[in-house]
Amino acid sequence: MKADGSESVSAAIANMPVVEADCLSRLFAQHYRRVLLAAYRVLGNMADAEDIAQSIFLRLREAEKPAIANAGSYLYRAAINGALDLLRSRNRAALEPLDAADGIAGTGHGASPEADASANELARWLRSALGELTPRAAEIFALRYLEEFSNGEIAGLMNTSHAVVAVTLYQTRAKLKKRLKELERGMR
Repeated sequence: MKADGSESVSAAIANMPVVEADCLSRLFAQHYRRVLLAAYRVLGNMADAEDIAQSIFLRLREAEKPAIANAGSYLYRAAINGALDLLRSRNRAALEPLDAADGIAGTGHGASPEADASANELARWLRSALGELTPRAAEIFALRYLEEFSNGEIAGLMNTSHAVVAVTLYQTRAKLKKRLKELERGMR
């Protein structure tokens, strides 16, 4: 793991339980892909996502806390929180190396290179803006719009009410719209 993200990931998984080797192997086999993809969707960088996932499972092995009831949910949230913390610590969007773009020309989602560039710029801005939100708001936003969970599912994951999720999403969208307008004005 990179030194600049180690403290933030430590905070995201401070309550990890003690796990025996067999149990850890089973958890890894069942949840690694989901943890990795959750971190990747937030970070947009596979190397950083792998660092987050690896750190979560290594710390899980070394933790000295009692077991938790729903390991899948816990690991998933640790991935989201670890990724958001890494974004905050860098205070900038994570970028893929140019080599990672090899072979993807012409396969983008947009109708033109300009549309693809615009979408990529918006994604970089969104990752940066997520790092400026409160941890709870950023996690709820990521779960809703990056992971496509319903408000009810998010409420269950975060042990809160559906109304709190809805209000938080409303306020977060308003903040992000305001920041986007500020960014657009700054580009003119």
